[in-house]
Amino acid sequence: MGVRLEWVVGIAIVAIVSGVMVLKPKSMMSSGKEANKEIQFTDTTLLEVDVDGVLVRSYNQYGVRINGILTVENLLYHTKTIESLVAKSGRLEGDMLYLDGDIVLQEKAGYRFETQRASYDKKNEILSILTPFVAHRTPNSMSGDTLEYDMQKKEAFGTTIKSIVYTTEK
Repeated sequence: MGVRLEWVVGIAIVAIVSGVMVLKPKSMMSSGKEANKEIQFTDTTLLEVDVDGVLVRSYNQYGVRINGILTVENLLYHTKTIESLVAKSGRLEGDMLYLDGDIVLQEKAGYRFETQRASYDKKNEILSILTPFVAHRTPNSMSGDTLEYDMQKKEAFGTTIKSIVYTTEK
């Protein structure tokens, strides 16, 4: 009595299907990071609005939101007091915007700040510069190691500040 070919093929198919179900190939596995991804976008303009109108406008070359934290690349950000804020990368957690890489913030009718690492509190409009910076407002300029600047009160507190301030004589 011989083994029939149908039986051999049937057992081989069952073994292959069972093996695939037990062992997932790497290409079918998803990392935990991708499983929690809420949204992903490229070349997008984001608007934050309320009943009075547009509060924030930002352009992002790439962005992803994972577990409620929005991370963006090549950010261009505008508000009623900020003419432009440019950074290589940013992370938005609640009302805090954390910025990294070639940051340039230009206030409307105000200073132009340049640094490498900073954070911006959207609710209180406070810019915290964490690395050496340079700020210009023609003809005035200042530089230092760190700075906390309240954009509403126009008050600045910093460390190792060097400044050149021109005043008008009365």
